Amino acid sequence: MTASVRRPPRGEYAKTAQRRLEIIGAAAATFSESGFRDGSLRDVAQRVGITHAGIRHHFPTKVDLLMAVLEWRDEEALGRARANHPVGVGVLRAWIDSTRRNANTPMLVDLELTLTAEATSPDHPAYLYFRDRYARANEILVRAFKAIAKEGQLAKSLSPESAARLFLSATLGLQTLWLKDRSVDVSGELTRQARLLLSVAFE
Repeated sequence: MTASVRRPPRGEYAKTAQRRLEIIGAAAATFSESGFRDGSLRDVAQRVGITHAGIRHHFPTKVDLLMAVLEWRDEEALGRARANHPVGVGVLRAWIDSTRRNANTPMLVDLELTLTAEATSPDHPAYLYFRDRYARANEILVRAFKAIAKEGQLAKSLSPESAARLFLSATLGLQTLWLKDRSVDVSGELTRQARLLLSVAFE
């Protein structure tokens, strides 16, 4: 007789997923308000109403939790963008809108860029996350600029691949400048960058 494996009911899976989302939401609020260093796992636990050990059951370290917050933010941004099924120039507009919303959470932008700089070594726990993240971002932009080129809207001196790299680099550079000087208009500057890459009007 073969022993059967006892599996938790679906309700437990749903409850665990919901709890993780609650923790991620509380962490996003905590890190946005207090920063990564000053915002502790205990602060997050207090917001959610569970113990410190309960947080560590789902996210063993603060870095694990921060990466979950960044992934959640990425998915939220992608979900908003996909809702309108943007193609070509529409992707650039959705991208710029996303940077405009990021201005509401400067601490998270700061944490993201700081962690990006720290995660350049392959043995860093966030290395693979950021490598894959920027590869996906570049892929999204390459597809967008290929569609733009197909419509005859890309500047003739550029390939879709080079346009994607320029736009992604501009995004990262402008966000870094904005962290040092809040007067930098990231979305406005990216709009101007898009105009340089396109052969048609862009607003």
